[in-house]
Amino acid sequence: MKAVRFHEFGGPEVLRYEDVEQPVAGAGEVLVRVAATTFNPVEGNIRLGVMQGQIPVELPHTPGLDVAGTVDAVGEGVEGFAVGDEVVGFLPMTKPGAAAEYVIAPAVALTLAPKGIPLADAAALPLVGLTAYQALFDHGQLKAGQRVLVNGAGGPVGGYAVQLAKEAGAHVIATASPRSAEAVRTAGADEVVDHTTTSVLSAVTEEVDLVLNLAPVDPAVLAELVTVVRPGGVVVNTTIWMPAPTDEERDVRGINLYVRSDAEQLAKLVALVDSGDLRVDVAQRVPLTELPGIHVQAASGAVRGKVVFLVSGV
Repeated sequence: MKAVRFHEFGGPEVLRYEDVEQPVAGAGEVLVRVAATTFNPVEGNIRLGVMQGQIPVELPHTPGLDVAGTVDAVGEGVEGFAVGDEVVGFLPMTKPGAAAEYVIAPAVALTLAPKGIPLADAAALPLVGLTAYQALFDHGQLKAGQRVLVNGAGGPVGGYAVQLAKEAGAHVIATASPRSAEAVRTAGADEVVDHTTTSVLSAVTEEVDLVLNLAPVDPAVLAELVTVVRPGGVVVNTTIWMPAPTDEERDVRGINLYVRSDAEQLAKLVALVDSGDLRVDVAQRVPLTELPGIHVQAASGAVRGKVVFLVSGV
């Protein structure tokens, strides 16, 4: 089969589109014929080798944390999936990924794909959708009637976070650039703050229950976000190289989010997609052979929105 791999850590030039032996599903595993995978920024850092402490991978390594595809074979002990089922999943971060014609997935990481959107587009859901869900509900304990600030709402995670928070009945304040402001409003934000002209701290005039920080802001700004949270509230931070701020005197918790694969939660997101209550946005659809080029663009900050890699030849 064909796959994109890197045999050494480094820049985008280490990525190779090459022939690889097709894997075989073992006990508890599913062989997925890949329709699509995606680009996630963390994959650039994995390729560079700077994540080996947190996400150790063996070389050569195939990127592609998201997968959408069709079950081609099931291993011993797998229940709930049959050959021909269309599935989506967030794959283990240390294992070979879905930038290939076939990938092995733990059955526990998969759920049936949405029926209302193209299968390839469903690859844009797992990692970023789960990040938003876990930030809001696992860690933020968000409830109807609460106020949430999504700082950096213009990116893929932010788009899901705004939709999910609004669906849950929250009042949503979102920061975004002029380029993404309309998309954030469409996602359901009640208030949109232009972070290029307005300080988010000055724009939040009433305390919020939850801050979700998705933006690589200045550490001083991140530290001050705790001041707009009501006593007993929480700051959930995805820029984990900067610790989430806390305020013990006011009982404001700070949580650094490490997203995890959760098929049950992913199934809830799929159901929302099929009911029309959650929109999957795809910025670009490109052939898998263009994966190295997208890594080049991402290194210069030129990738906007979610990029889906279409896998051909299967």
